[in-house]
Amino acid sequence: MLSNACQYAIRSILYLAIFTNEYKKIGVKRISKELETPQPFLAKLLQQLAKSKLVSSVKGPNGGFYLDKKNRKNSLWDIVKCIDGTEKFDQCFLGLAICGDENPCPVHFIVGPFKESLLNDFRDKTIEQFADEIIKTGRVISLKDFDALK
Repeated sequence: MLSNACQYAIRSILYLAIFTNEYKKIGVKRISKELETPQPFLAKLLQQLAKSKLVSSVKGPNGGFYLDKKNRKNSLWDIVKCIDGTEKFDQCFLGLAICGDENPCPVHFIVGPFKESLLNDFRDKTIEQFADEIIKTGRVISLKDFDALK
């Protein structure tokens, strides 16, 4: 449902929420390495997110990306809107041009509540809340050091 770009953006913002603040910044090279994402692509995404005021950045030798208190109050929905837009969430799950309560596709009433729940979580939870859950539960945002075969 989300593009790779949007997935990378969400993961990078959650990473920044866990490991940065106004006094501790991280460069795109480290973020890319830790999240196993293509560095040039991630750099462009982070610039786009910074331009939209979803992340903060400082140039120079002690610079990098970080989340300030205001950035942490944003939601995942803000990231989705910035990177992918909202059209995908309005489209029919089966790709029909006309689908709605008046003219439903075969799965409209199954997918509808799922989409609504997802949208509510994306809109209502802050980046800070997601980061706190990641820290408390040990959820992963990268599989870099994860060995699923053992």
